[in-house]
Amino acid sequence: MAYEPIMVPPKNPRTRRTVLVVVGVVLSLCCVGGVIVGIMLRNLSQEADGPARETVDAFAGAMVERDFPTAYGQLCGQLQGGQSQADFVRQQSGQFTATSYEIVGLNVTNMNGRVRGDVHVRWVLADGSGGTQVLSLVKEDDDWRICA
Repeated sequence: MAYEPIMVPPKNPRTRRTVLVVVGVVLSLCCVGGVIVGIMLRNLSQEADGPARETVDAFAGAMVERDFPTAYGQLCGQLQGGQSQADFVRQQSGQFTATSYEIVGLNVTNMNGRVRGDVHVRWVLADGSGGTQVLSLVKEDDDWRICA
């Protein structure tokens, strides 16, 4: 019996290049898709957080400007029902001394259809000291309101 070599098909250099091009295109499409999904998720988050942030900005800005009637208008019905606007203005006029604020955290949740939020506000007082306060938010009649 004589030894006969097995026939191997000749190598095609174009096959390797074609495979690398296809892999490169697929990876590029995945990267572009990831960027697009990331942008969409960021926009959805801003749409949910934006109105809540605007409410806190209106409240905190009014407090710093000592426009307590406007700040009172940002409170939820439960807080407004427990204290009149005149009492709120009188109390805050004697106690509130913050000169600026910064929103340092915002979390909006929707659990079983109940939409709530927590906002961390850093207040800077007249003497330069400061502290962080957590303001709770609730949705009333499709508007965000400060409720604690």
